[in-house]
Amino acid sequence: MPATSLPFLYETEVEWTEQRKGNLRAPGLATLQVATPPEFKGHEGMWTPEHYFVASVNSCFMATFLAIAEASNLEVVSLGSRAIGKLDRVESIGYQMKEVVLKPKLVVRYARDLERAGRILEKAEKKCLITNSIKSTVKLELESVSAAEA
Repeated sequence: MPATSLPFLYETEVEWTEQRKGNLRAPGLATLQVATPPEFKGHEGMWTPEHYFVASVNSCFMATFLAIAEASNLEVVSLGSRAIGKLDRVESIGYQMKEVVLKPKLVVRYARDLERAGRILEKAEKKCLITNSIKSTVKLELESVSAAEA
């Protein structure tokens, strides 16, 4: 664990560029493009908030699994994971990511570790901080100015 104390803060910034596209930035990281998906009058072939949402669950699952596997001395040969997010309409809320299905494919060094590896995969799903944070509170702190003030 880093020497700093909790809570850790992670900052991002998005800036609209054109149509339904923008640039997503974070201090010290590469800029990523983001767009509205085609289903919502957006753009083909671009990462969307929906993709980033599903990817955050999938990548957190991978990182959590690898940390637990390392602590458990599980010899991992390879790990890949496919994730599928199901977006649907929810009455009185609007759209909501109803489910994310993780489909990991794990290769371990020894067959004797297969059962233990399965338990570690299950533990990683339960311990993933993104999965455990999906119902986080979102607060809006509004700042609006006119073009003349900008």
